[in-house]
This record gives sequence, C-alpha cells and structure tokens, in this order.
Amino acid sequence: MREYLLTLCVTAAVTYLLTGPVRKFAIVAGAMPEIRARDVHREPTPRLGGIAMFFGLCAGLLVAAHLTNLHEVFERSNEPRALLSGAALIWLLGVLDDKFEIDALLKLGAQMIAAGVMILQGLTILWLPVPGIGTVAVTPWQGNLITVALVVITINAVNFVDGLDGLAAGMVCIAAMAFFLYSYRIWYGYGVEAAAPATLFSAVLIGMCVGFLPHNMHPARIFMGDSGSMLIGLVLAASAVSVTGQLDVEALNVDLGGTRETTHAMLPVYIPLLMPLTIIAIPAADLILAIVRRTWRGQSPFAADRGHLHHRLLEIGHSHSRAVLIMYFWSALIAFGALAYSVNSASMWIVLSVVLLSAVGLVLLLLPRFTPRAPRWAERFVPPRYRRRGKASADAPAAAEESEDRIPVSVGVSGANGATAVGRRSGAR
Repeated sequence: MREYLLTLCVTAAVTYLLTGPVRKFAIVAGAMPEIRARDVHREPTPRLGGIAMFFGLCAGLLVAAHLTNLHEVFERSNEPRALLSGAALIWLLGVLDDKFEIDALLKLGAQMIAAGVMILQGLTILWLPVPGIGTVAVTPWQGNLITVALVVITINAVNFVDGLDGLAAGMVCIAAMAFFLYSYRIWYGYGVEAAAPATLFSAVLIGMCVGFLPHNMHPARIFMGDSGSMLIGLVLAASAVSVTGQLDVEALNVDLGGTRETTHAMLPVYIPLLMPLTIIAIPAADLILAIVRRTWRGQSPFAADRGHLHHRLLEIGHSHSRAVLIMYFWSALIAFGALAYSVNSASMWIVLSVVLLSAVGLVLLLLPRFTPRAPRWAERFVPPRYRRRGKASADAPAAAEESEDRIPVSVGVSGANGATAVGRRSGAR
C-alpha cells in the first residue's frame, strides 16, 4: 500500500506543479477559444490542462517502475507500456483538438486507433467471468471488439460530462478510488496477480485528478480540455479492461475447493462485469441521453447542446458548486455501493444504506435553493456562504452565486478592428 500511495503522491505533485506553467503556455499559444452558447463560465479560460496530467502519468509510472514491489508489474506484464502508448496517442490528439478543433469523426477514429495500439501490446479482454457458468473464453476478434467498444465509450462518456469546473476530474477521481479499493482487494486479499496492473493504473489516475483539481475547481483557472478528458477516460478504461479480461477465475478452484466455493468466495471477481459500468454510470447515462436527444431532433450525435445533466441542474436552480457536488454524490453512491456489494452481497444493511442515501440525493435535487449551514464550531473551516450569519447577509451571496451560475454570460474583448472576440471552453462534444 505504501508504494501505491507514494506513486499516487508523486503523480499528484507533478500534475499540480506543472499545471501553473501549462496555463501560461496555453495563454501564449492561444488555446482560449470562444465561449459557446452551452458554456457556463463567463471569462476566457485557457485549456491544455491535459499536458500536466499526461506528464503526471509518466512520472507516476516511472517512479512505480523503480519501486521494490511495483517494478514486478512491469516485468511480468506489458500492460503499463500498452497504457502509456495508447495514452500518448490520445493525448496528442487532445492537444491538437484543444488548439485546432479536430472533426468529431476523426477523433472517434483516433480513439479506436489508440485502443488498437493497447490491444496489440496485450491490453485486451481474453475472457469474461459469468456467474453460475465460470470463465467464458472469447475469440481474439470478440475480445478486441469488446475492448475497443469499452475504451471508446468510456473516453466519450468522460468527455461529455466535462462541462462544469471540476466535474469530470472529480467524478473520475471518485470512480478511480472505488476501482482502486476493488482491484487492491483482489490483488492482496485473494493473491490474484492479474489485478496488479489495474491497481497501479487506478492509483496513478487518482493522482492525476487530485493534482489537477485545485486549479480546476470553480472558478477554474484552467480547463483540462480534450487532452485531459480523453486521457483520464482512457486510463479509466484501461483499468477496467485489465482486471476484467485478464483474470481467470477457474485457476483458483484448487485453492478454494471447487467451483461453488470459488463462485461464492470470488464474488468480487464477477463484479468486473458491472463495475466498469457503475464507475461511469452517470457519464454513460449522460452520453446515451445526449445521443437519443440529438438523434430525435434530427441532429448529429456529436452536435453540441445545453441538455446535459449538469446543465439541467443549473436550470432548475442549483448553483455551479452545488451542481458539481450533487454529481459527485451520485457518482460516489453508485461506485462505492457496487464496491460494498462486492465485499458482502448478503448484507441487507448495504441495500438499505444505498436506498436511504438515494432518498437523500433526491431531496437534494428537489431543494435547489437550500443553503446548508455549518455548525458554529466548524465555521472557520468552511467557505463564508456556509457560515451562520444574519438572514440578509447570508442570503445575498448565495442568491448572487446562483444567479451567476444559472445565467450564461458571454464576455467580450474588443479587438483592434472593433470586432468582439469571445473565449470559450472545452466541454462535452
């Protein structure tokens, strides 16, 4: 665990320290496009935050390769190199898109190529564990198609949800935390070495998101852009592919005493069929709804609009920060709920807790104008808007914040020819 934590901290530190210089580089490079109708920020903000995240990924893998225990992952598996190759390709694509706006179909093709690069180096699904049946082998073509589909869907799901400050990085960080605990339990709890690469990938992904979030929280000083959203989506997909398709459950029959005992004791191994979906449940739902909504209107599935889940939260009255926290809440509930179920599927307390927390989440959705207040002893540790003050002074900042976040405003910058240039951000495609 200490080596994983060290890798996580190194990744976070490199990402955090490089984000400032990358922001200055993005401004000089002119990576501050126009504000679009669906954007909610009000000032031109630089993109290319994915540059810092990619170098954080490289630093984390480099450190892990020289640690006492983690270096065995690089010796016994080619998956870290496969991840780095695919990540480099998708990152370069994202950098070009942040600057020059690449066509959506061209990006989709490049995403498939990045997935193919990882497949050629061994990061692919070989078999699927099916409850009650056991391990079902898939043909190379079937495994490759499933791998490409999972990678492309995850990348675009994360890209679609990148519409508010700190939203994509925070949701992926939550998913990565749940997946890290899940794969770490399989690796050290059951001694399944095939889960070691996924554990490493999840730790590095957490570090990338944690290091970038301080610069990206509302009001954001820099956006990750497609260079960041597609990158963390690919790393998340690589973790899922690694632990889903590389794990042979039947090999444990000898140690656990038969198929029935293995099926019961290795229940977490079967969760990979659902875990990759639960960790991106909210982004995937947003992706599906966007495709259906745009197709129903006769538009291209890649056409931009303001119908995403985070836009709807703003429209019903939630502030920017509260909308992000609500999305965090639902992501954590689904991901950690699935994780808890994988640990003890027979416990009714888990089901009751999920139901209760779901009810709490629904209440939060129905109370967009509710401003929570911290206890007096904790007021010094929370932002001013959560402190107990006079009614007038307490309500004014909250109302101002909500009105600012709900109403998109374009900020004009006069140019030399008298025209107006506006900046925009990278959001969902």
